[in-house]
Amino acid sequence: MLPAADELAEVLLDLAVPHEDIGELVRMSRRVIDDPELRQALERSVAELVRGMGEIGTGLDLPDLDWASGPLQRCFPVYVFVAALPYTRAQHRERGVPDEVSRRTLADLGRHMAVHRRRYGVAGVHAVWWFGHHFRGELYQLGRLQFERARLGRRTGTALAAAGLDVGPGTPCLNLHIPDFLGPLTPAACDRSLALAADFFARCFPEEKYRVATCHSWLLDRQLTRYLPAGSNIVRFQQRFRLAREDKEPADTDPVEFVFGDPDLPVETLPRRSALERAVGDHLRAGGHWYHGHGWFEL
Repeated sequence: MLPAADELAEVLLDLAVPHEDIGELVRMSRRVIDDPELRQALERSVAELVRGMGEIGTGLDLPDLDWASGPLQRCFPVYVFVAALPYTRAQHRERGVPDEVSRRTLADLGRHMAVHRRRYGVAGVHAVWWFGHHFRGELYQLGRLQFERARLGRRTGTALAAAGLDVGPGTPCLNLHIPDFLGPLTPAACDRSLALAADFFARCFPEEKYRVATCHSWLLDRQLTRYLPAGSNIVRFQQRFRLAREDKEPADTDPVEFVFGDPDLPVETLPRRSALERAVGDHLRAGGHWYHGHGWFEL
């Protein structure tokens, strides 16, 4: 189920796995192939990953591994995603997904491994559950933004129906995500992504009619407008959306994680090098909290 060592290194490069992790992953792959217990765990995990390929909202629950923590446990999901690649690529080909879209979408695995190494100093996969969306054909990288084929939840769907749209809970929508490490979130970059998405989903998923785009993020917390200039990229991104609702429970660790790289950093130590860093840190140091906003706009 796994390619030979030389080919595995090339596959890992295609997935944007950090170069310093590739040698270790290639060496450990022999253990996965030769150990019957590990091979069986790999087969079960791949079967779980490809179950419901192409469906929306199936979720990912890989089998638990019952050996002591270590490099192989941290990196085992990488082998699962590599072994599942033929299924993912076949689904992409069936849908007419361009090769460059497929490559950039799946390269998110390497980006999250870079996040893991930056935070913990060792190889591993950050947020394993997240990649069910990529490898099952639910999510695609189109320019600056990622677009997830999704359905409106109960609260958001009800709010949009109350706003006069002919939608409701369960209606197909495109859920927007903002990946890190891809430069500024400029209005021009967002406009280009939305144009790419309109063409992509019309060609590759013509039977799915998307009326609205949604976003569920701390970036939609309107408190940011108190700290950031009116012409900032984040404020202008917020202005695209109408809020369906705002959470009541604080989500303070999210902006700390995405702005500073580690959700567990003490608030008093947060740097103040940029307007966004000052906004996030100063607000928390003053006793405030950050919240998720749930926004939408018509497509």
